[in-house]
This record gives sequence, structure tokens and C-alpha cells, in this order.
Amino acid sequence: MNQATSLQSRLRLSNRSLAGLGLATSGFIGFMGIITAEVLYPNYTTRQDISDLGSTRPPNPVIHEPSATVFNSTMLLTGLIVIFSAYLLYRAMDRRGFPITLAIFGVGAFGVGVFPGNVAPWHGLFALLTFFMGGITVVFSTRVVSRPFSFLCGVFGGVSLLMLISVFFFGLIVAGPHPLEFLGAGGIERWVVYPLILWLLAFGGYLLAESDAAGDFAE
Repeated sequence: MNQATSLQSRLRLSNRSLAGLGLATSGFIGFMGIITAEVLYPNYTTRQDISDLGSTRPPNPVIHEPSATVFNSTMLLTGLIVIFSAYLLYRAMDRRGFPITLAIFGVGAFGVGVFPGNVAPWHGLFALLTFFMGGITVVFSTRVVSRPFSFLCGVFGGVSLLMLISVFFFGLIVAGPHPLEFLGAGGIERWVVYPLILWLLAFGGYLLAESDAAGDFAE
């Protein structure tokens, strides 16, 4: 038994409960980190892209400190915790597809922190990976939780994916204004991102409660 496993056993934490703790923590860090970066960014409005908090896009990127450091660090830490939690769930669950998509979601978030908005095209690619795989992960989670929580997961994932798809639909196919254009790009983006953050908090709490109810602790 290695040192990490021994500590986990002493704390009476199973892989599932430790993953729940990690996911709930990552949701808290993500939500509060974004809010903190917004407060520290001069004259910031939620109509702006969330990624502007780290850096605006080329050709004339604008970086405000300490907002940029707070936001980029938030993404790095959130991504790492999600990846670690996915590893724990991979060990604990029979359904391996869900932890894999969760890990890719975490990689996307980590990449957003590594490549701020001024690093094209990598920032955009990792942001898209985060949004798409985040929505897919949340939808997949409906298969590993019980009702009625599965319905809530379906709502979170469905709203996020629907908003993401609608942006491409109206931008590329319709080539017209988005019905929610009055929210601004940042407002629409938050309808994609915030359901994912709320899911991290809710799903993490679900895993903790489930493990506690089952007495599922590490040996």
C-alpha cells in the first residue's frame, strides 16, 4: 500500500468519495475564480467573453493583472482536479466511458489556462474542447446516477450543448443574429459554461452523499 493510499484509508475516503470531493472543489474554485477575476478586471462586463479575463484576442490583446493570473490559475487548478477525479472514478466505476470524457473535459479546462486568449489558435481549440466535452460529460453522467438527479444532469448538459450548438447554427448556417444576442457574447457563453460548473458542484456532492450512505470507504 503506497503512502497516498494509506492516507486515503486513514481519512476513510473511497475513490468515489475522494473524486466527489475533488469535483465539488473544482466547481467551487471555477465559479469563485471567475467572479474574483471579474471584480479585478477594470470596467469588466459579463457581456464580454469569459476568456477576456485571461487575455483578449489578437491582434491587439489586452491583459489586466491580477485578473489574468487569477483566471488562468483558476483554469489550471480546476482542470488538474477534474483530471485527477476522473482517474479516481476510472478506478471505481464499471462504466469507463464517463470517466474518460470527464478527463478530456479537464484537459480542455487546463489547456484554457495554459493558452490564454492571446495565444491563437490554441486557446480557441481548448475552449471549444472544454465546452463540447463538458456538455457530453454531463449528459453521459445521467447513466451513472439515479433518478431524479439524472434528470437534473440531463437539464444541465442539455442546456449547455444546446446553447453551444445554437451559436454555430446561427453563426455559420443561418448567418444571422443569435436570438439571445441581447445578452452579448459573454452572456451567451455563460449559458454554456455555468451549467457545467453547477454540475461539478452537484455531481461532486452526489458522489459524496452516495459514498457516505453506502459506507463506501477505502480499505
